[in-house]
Amino acid sequence: MGFDQFMAAALYTPGLGYYANDSRKFGSLPGSGSDFVTAPEMSPLFGHTLARQLAEALDVTGTDELWEFGAGSGALARQVLEALGDRVRRYTIVDLSGSLRERQQEALAGFGDRVVWAQALPERLRGVVLGNEVLDAMPVQLLARVGGVWHERGVAVHQGQLAWADRPTALRPPLDIEGPHDYLTEIHPQGEAFVRTLADRLECGAIFLIDYGFGESEYYHPQRHMGTVMCHRAHVADDNPLADPGLKDITAHVNFTGIGVAAQEADLAILGYTTQAHFLLNCGLLDLQGEGDLVQRGQVLKLINEHEMGEFFKVIALGRGTPPDWTPMGFVRGDRTHRL
Repeated sequence: MGFDQFMAAALYTPGLGYYANDSRKFGSLPGSGSDFVTAPEMSPLFGHTLARQLAEALDVTGTDELWEFGAGSGALARQVLEALGDRVRRYTIVDLSGSLRERQQEALAGFGDRVVWAQALPERLRGVVLGNEVLDAMPVQLLARVGGVWHERGVAVHQGQLAWADRPTALRPPLDIEGPHDYLTEIHPQGEAFVRTLADRLECGAIFLIDYGFGESEYYHPQRHMGTVMCHRAHVADDNPLADPGLKDITAHVNFTGIGVAAQEADLAILGYTTQAHFLLNCGLLDLQGEGDLVQRGQVLKLINEHEMGEFFKVIALGRGTPPDWTPMGFVRGDRTHRL
């Protein structure tokens, strides 16, 4: 089977896939039984700062509803709702994981019926959409250039064990890869289809997607020849998704140029693209931090330092029905849309 099929099965098969079982997944410390930490788990200031941008977007679009995809433990939703209060009439979570929905419902019980869960998008949507580390968990196809010939790399069973298997393909990366060397990379049809689906449903509103990745020229640089697929378990990373499927997370970096192109082809405007550091600083992270204690200051530094999450993570904003001259506050300095 293609790697995208394998990745989907390993992550989402009911009862067996990583996001369909009862493991803890999200948490700040290895000793908690978690596998990795996300920004909302690291510091509540992440969600409180992001809420400033979401409030502006709700005001500009004249809407009062937030949608979050892949809400994890519910930490980000809780932080945003704490910060925005009654400004949000309804907060809708779309999550494929039944076990995580239970955890979210427990974490968000205090907000009553303002928080609801949905299995799919409505036909028409007005509001602000949020996705933090959602795109990286969407299945990707692997392409391998071996001996100058492009193959799709998939998964087969050999002598009772999962093994890599290649077959020639007409698929290609969006850029020509210079040089004769063997080269492994990914393409992202499902992530791009997700953006097109949002565009198809969004009548008026804005979309904020936060994840780790690069623009196209960096993503498909000739020296990036080993691809970006990684696995995470107990706060340890490895590059072998065929080992222990269903027991660890499988991710791939995001090609933000592909996301931007898919959005534009679907008549969404690109409102901004920048690093997480620029975005959070523009939204007033340091003002919210105040003096802070040493622990809090250390958490904030991890969110914005170049060698931590600050440069590695990017934020892209898309919109429909927004004023043509509106630059969301998170992108007023350090916008990199020209580098997509």
